[in-house]
Amino acid sequence: MTSPAGIAFSRSPKPTLGVEWELALVDKTTRDLSNAADDLFQLVEARAGDQRSKIHRELLRNTVELVTGICTTVGEAMDDLGGSLEVVRTLCDEIGVDLYGAGTHPFAEWSAQQLSDGSRYAELIERTQWWGRQMLIWGVHVHVGIDDRDKVLPILSSLLNYYPHLLALSSSSPMWAGRSTGYASNRAMMFQQLPTAGLPFQFETWSEFEKFAHDQKTTGIIDHLNEIRWDIRPSPHLGTIEVRVCDGVSNRREMAAIVALTHCLIVDLDRRLSAGETLPQMAPWLVQENKWRAARYGLDAIIIQDSDCSERLVTEDFADLLVRLEPVAASLGCLDELGIVADIIVDGASYQRQRAVFEKTQDLRSVVDSVVSELG
Repeated sequence: MTSPAGIAFSRSPKPTLGVEWELALVDKTTRDLSNAADDLFQLVEARAGDQRSKIHRELLRNTVELVTGICTTVGEAMDDLGGSLEVVRTLCDEIGVDLYGAGTHPFAEWSAQQLSDGSRYAELIERTQWWGRQMLIWGVHVHVGIDDRDKVLPILSSLLNYYPHLLALSSSSPMWAGRSTGYASNRAMMFQQLPTAGLPFQFETWSEFEKFAHDQKTTGIIDHLNEIRWDIRPSPHLGTIEVRVCDGVSNRREMAAIVALTHCLIVDLDRRLSAGETLPQMAPWLVQENKWRAARYGLDAIIIQDSDCSERLVTEDFADLLVRLEPVAASLGCLDELGIVADIIVDGASYQRQRAVFEKTQDLRSVVDSVVSELG
């Protein structure tokens, strides 16, 4: 038997930040998805200048992804995203499309969507077939730097306790193919259908993760580590934990809140682990239930808090969590951004705003209008 090859972890001396923001392209008139990425990227190549490296293609031609460089604060990351966003919005205006930030589109049909060029995308669809073609979903990924490989998996497993908080706060995909799904985040339920997606395994040691990756490659499940599409995963080549829990986000203000919350949670767990604390974890079946409850009920979810199966409304738990994280946020320079989390809870998350627009108008195009307008 071949022994597993080691996976090097490019440690990050500081808890740096990186953010990836997926946005859909929608037609300015019909409000349907637009397969306009080729036209957009012709303009990006010609006119985006230094921003070109931060504007990426994705699986489908209806999507553009904005990525930051390595940032030290939430404010820096938001400024970085903002620069790319303004460039892309200007170019989108020229080709008759708007940017749309949510986890799903309310009425687009999967069969009308076109794949981006590239063997990697073609292989994904060939393997996953119907489920792969259904992936009309958009999300936000947040990377946080970790200074020691052996911290990664304990922090990852403990961070799963806050999975429902992150998902409930960001839920923005209540509608699918012209219908209300009854879920706050239909995206979360869709994405886990891919064979390597969904909740991560809760390994205790890095060698267990290496053995897992070795088995995945040996059996042809993956060719590269980045094909492990867990909701939270190690990114060894970047020296980060990558949080992929959140639905697409419609505006920079809420993005700042979500990034701040993610940064504070991981840094808090890192500091507690460094101080000698054994980080709390929950059994996989409890984590799985929490994911479903957050996807189904959003900010109305009653979540499981601990291994004793204590339960509490997620918004009530948020109230205490935000107070506890204030010193961490102050040290990271994101106290104001973390405070926006409480505003989202009071004002309503994206899924709630979308439902309210549809209830008032009975028009799914108006829902798209409302999401587009929030980008500001």
